[in-house]
Amino acid sequence: MKAFTYERANDALQAAKAAAKPGAKFIAGGTNLLDLMKLEIEQPTHLVDVSRLPLTQIEDTSDGGLRIGSQVPNSDLAADQRVRERYPVLSQALLAGASGQLRNKASTGGNLLQRTRCYFFYDTNRACNKRTPGSGCSAMEGFNRIHAVLGASDHCIATHPSDMAVALTVLDAQIETIRSDGQARRFPLSELHRLPGDTPHIETTLEPSELITGVLLPPPPKGKQIYRKVRDRASYAFALVSVAAIVSIDGTKLQEARFAFGGVAHKPWRVTEVERTLSGKVIDDQTFIEAGELALTGAKGHGANDFKIPLAKRTLARTLADAARA
Repeated sequence: MKAFTYERANDALQAAKAAAKPGAKFIAGGTNLLDLMKLEIEQPTHLVDVSRLPLTQIEDTSDGGLRIGSQVPNSDLAADQRVRERYPVLSQALLAGASGQLRNKASTGGNLLQRTRCYFFYDTNRACNKRTPGSGCSAMEGFNRIHAVLGASDHCIATHPSDMAVALTVLDAQIETIRSDGQARRFPLSELHRLPGDTPHIETTLEPSELITGVLLPPPPKGKQIYRKVRDRASYAFALVSVAAIVSIDGTKLQEARFAFGGVAHKPWRVTEVERTLSGKVIDDQTFIEAGELALTGAKGHGANDFKIPLAKRTLARTLADAARA
């Protein structure tokens, strides 16, 4: 691990200003950053500790939603009674995400900003455009079983690992941030993560010193909420494919269906145009099979991950069917 300096921030604006220094990084739970520092993939020269900022509350909003502070631990968020009752898809995703020990340390903001678990990103002996821009993508011709089938590019086929982000995407969550100049902003979570294009090392739309201060959830949606995660083992494994779904019905027809994929792209993947086609459709297996086919339009495998395309189609169809018939 490379040498670095350290400071503990007292408030969000101070933290953002401190992180504007060259080579500075925020650290909260450290469940991802510390691993990357030990491997010298991340080499910050200065760490700004935001773990003790007063951003640890889950608060009701005036419109019936929730505001989640960026330093709320994943365990606390998953266990909150309001989350379990009103946003069960979020609680389910968090509990599927990692071991209890990691959930105790991992923060809400940090979970959203964790980096890919691509084998080649972690192997400093292999080419990786995300780690070293312009060096190439070893995953393209290597063992790419866990890699992206949607939204990828010739420069990167990594996936985003967060389960929580997938659930927040289907819930239409918004992000609150503060910049080093004191400017605060709010924007949809769906606009946080970037697709790789030819700059896969630029992973989010945040400025380098911009700090996530909270996540806003709108009033809970109508209908049944389900999070399904398909993985290689039953615990402590990243998704091969996951689906967060919210389905409301009107008799024998779908009133509304929302869904987002995890494990298949550089960001949580939502296909709103397919969601719109489901409104008013009869609840039957063929409807859900067709939704899976449409949602994976344009998907592209790279050899070892070809199986993800039919797996994603079937996982979506099963999840929507279970939600509609619950």
